[in-house]
Amino acid sequence: METKSGNSRARSVAVDGARALALAVVSLAGSLTLFVLTFVSIVLIVLGVGIVTTPWVLTGVRAFADWRRLVAAEWCGVRIPPAYRPLPRDANPWTRTFGMLGDPATWRDLRWLVVDMTAGFVTALLPAMLLLYPFEGFALAFGLWRVFTDGTYVGWWYGFVPVSGQASALLAGLLGAVLLVAAWFLTPVLLRVHFLLTRAVLASGQGELAERVRVLTETRRDAVDTSAAELRRIERDLHDGAQARLVAMGMDLGTIEALIEKNPAKARQLLAQARQNSVETLAELRDLVHGIHPPVLAERGLGDAVRALALRLPVPTDVTVELAGRADAPVESAAYFAVSEILTNTVKHADAERVWVDLHHTDGRLRITVTDNGRGGAAIGAGSGLSGVERRLGTFDGVLAVSSPAGGPTMVTMEIPCVLS
Repeated sequence: METKSGNSRARSVAVDGARALALAVVSLAGSLTLFVLTFVSIVLIVLGVGIVTTPWVLTGVRAFADWRRLVAAEWCGVRIPPAYRPLPRDANPWTRTFGMLGDPATWRDLRWLVVDMTAGFVTALLPAMLLLYPFEGFALAFGLWRVFTDGTYVGWWYGFVPVSGQASALLAGLLGAVLLVAAWFLTPVLLRVHFLLTRAVLASGQGELAERVRVLTETRRDAVDTSAAELRRIERDLHDGAQARLVAMGMDLGTIEALIEKNPAKARQLLAQARQNSVETLAELRDLVHGIHPPVLAERGLGDAVRALALRLPVPTDVTVELAGRADAPVESAAYFAVSEILTNTVKHADAERVWVDLHHTDGRLRITVTDNGRGGAAIGAGSGLSGVERRLGTFDGVLAVSSPAGGPTMVTMEIPCVLS
C-alpha cells in the first residue's frame, strides 16, 4: 500500500513538473505575443485599422485568459471566475472595439499579460527547475565533472558548490539529492502559487462587489429577456401549430356530422383524416413540452437526460455521469439546455468524429465538460451559441470556459454552484 502511494505521489510530482515547464513556455511566448499584438492594434485605432483588428486580438486575449482559468481549476483547484461585460449581438466593429476597451476586465487581462510574461514565467519555471536541476548534480557526481574541469581549477558551479574534482562533484550530487527531496514536497505547492498569482491579477479586486452586482443585474435582465422570448415562442408554436390543427379537426368533425348519413364513405375518409390530425397534434404538443422541460429530465434526472440526448446525435458520444443525487430543477434545466446547445454546435460546426461528455459534482459545484476531436476554433463571442450558454449559466452564478485551438480538440467546461439532494 505504501509503495502504491509513493508511486502515485511520484507520478503526481512528475506531472506537476511537466505542467509547470509547459506553463513557463506558454507564459513567456503566449503572453508576450498577445501583449505586443494588443499594443500595436490599439495604436492602429487612430488609423482606423485597429477598429477591425482590436476586437479579434482582445478576443484572443480573453480566450488565452479563459484557458488559464480552466487549467487553474483543473490542475490546482484555483477558481478564477470571468467577469466580462456582454456585448450587444451583431455589434459593429466600432461598438465592439470600444465596448471591450471600456470593460475593466480587459485591462485586468492586459496587466496580467505583463505579469504572466515576467513573474508568472518565473513562478512556473521554478517548480520545473526544482525537479530537473537535481539530475545535473547526479550527473556531475557520476563523472560529468571531468567534461568541465581538468581538476586544477573550478570549471563548473552547481548551485553554490564549486566543482573541481570528484569530492566536490559528490557534494554537488548530495545537494542535488536535497533539492530532489525539496521538489518532492514543494513542486505542487509552487505550481499552485503560480495560479494564485494569476488569480490575484485576473480577479476583480477591490471592485469585486460592484462587479458582482453588475453581473447579477445583467444576468437577471438576460434571464427575463430569455423567458419572454421563450413565452413568445411557445405562444407562436401553439397558435401556428397545435391550435391550427385543432381548428381544422373541429371543421372536419362538423363536415363528418353533416355527411354521416348522406355520404358515409366520404365521412369515413374525413374521420380517418381527423384521427391522423389528432395524432400529429399530440406529437406537436409533446415536442413543445419537450422543448420546455424534457420528461426524462423531470423523471430521471440530468444524467439520464443527457444520455438520452446523446443517443439522438449523429456523432458517437460517450457520457460519463458521477452524480450522487439531483440538483434543483432550475439548475438541472439550465445545465441540460446548455449541454444541448453545445452538442448542437459541435454537430453543426466541429466536424468531430467523437464527443465525450463528463458530469460530476465536487466542492459544491456541478461540473460539466464537453470535449470533441473536431477542428477547433470555437470561441465565446457576440452572437455565438456559447454566449447564450454563458448568459444562461450566469443566471445561476455559473461560469463557462472554452479551450479550442485551431485544429482541435475543443473542450467546453461549465460549472454551476449547487447542492445535490
